[in-house]
Amino acid sequence: MVDGHGDDAYRYGAIRLNFSSNIPSFVDLSALEDHLRGCLSVIRSYPEPSARRLEAKIAAAVGRCADEVLVTSGATEGIYLIAQSLSLTLPQGKGTYSVLQPTFSEYDSACRMYGLRETEDGELCWLCNPNNPTGEVWDEDVVRTLAQRHRWLVVDQSYEDYTMSSLPAVDDAPNIITLHSMTKKFCIPGLRLGYVTASAEVIALLRSLCRPWSVNALALEAGLWLVEHRPQLVDMPRYLAEAQRLRSMLNRIPGVQVRETQTNFMLGTIEARTAAELKEHLARRHGILIRDAGNFPGLSPHHFRVAAQRPEDNDELVQAIMNYEL
Repeated sequence: MVDGHGDDAYRYGAIRLNFSSNIPSFVDLSALEDHLRGCLSVIRSYPEPSARRLEAKIAAAVGRCADEVLVTSGATEGIYLIAQSLSLTLPQGKGTYSVLQPTFSEYDSACRMYGLRETEDGELCWLCNPNNPTGEVWDEDVVRTLAQRHRWLVVDQSYEDYTMSSLPAVDDAPNIITLHSMTKKFCIPGLRLGYVTASAEVIALLRSLCRPWSVNALALEAGLWLVEHRPQLVDMPRYLAEAQRLRSMLNRIPGVQVRETQTNFMLGTIEARTAAELKEHLARRHGILIRDAGNFPGLSPHHFRVAAQRPEDNDELVQAIMNYEL
């Protein structure tokens, strides 16, 4: 696992505004919190060794069979299980993978942990859609082409709820494995909850590698409640419009350039300073946290990433960057 992801507020004293995570921080989780307060007694017992009740509820909600769904401790556990499974199905040192960069670093980390080698046409291909950190959405032609070129295609749809673009339907392709993040969908990063959808054969293999009790009891209770109630936490059209407003404002700052995005987060560059310098200044002087994106493969020390928050928070971020000596 790479050190240096977003949301590292623990490194600082007092962070007031967090733009470093790709999750909106302003949502109202009071109903879920009230439910969990009434469930605290579950911590006195072990959770289910595997999350079969939650898997059944998710399967019914997404129109799949229960044996085609595997609940994980965040989508990241699914990434490592997939890399491990490929390493076990091939002779040692023969497993290969491909990644479309720049993208989430854990694909590389997981594959290297299990001895897989990166090649242009690896047996396993990783595609983040929408892509972190660029905010790009890949269309169906790209997904289908990659599925035909590689033995397995993993489509990480952790940010599937944060775009107005139509994502390709991939359930009919037997060699596609899809990652989903309840952490992102319901803004609960501290609970670590995700799931994998794939053919029953692939899910059975992944399940055989799972550690028992990997998903804790409170996370399971939260998952069951969320699937049943499906709260609408974000007015997505308004929120994504606000993200575009933030991008426009940032692009008006001399020395700052921000790429087009189809989701709530965006990738930018700062010319005269490094992203690390900008991050430290904003954190120490303003209590504002952004993501230094310089550790994404293919990006430079001048790249940073921010996710839109409330309009007044976005205005404050822009003003703080404008006042920084660029």
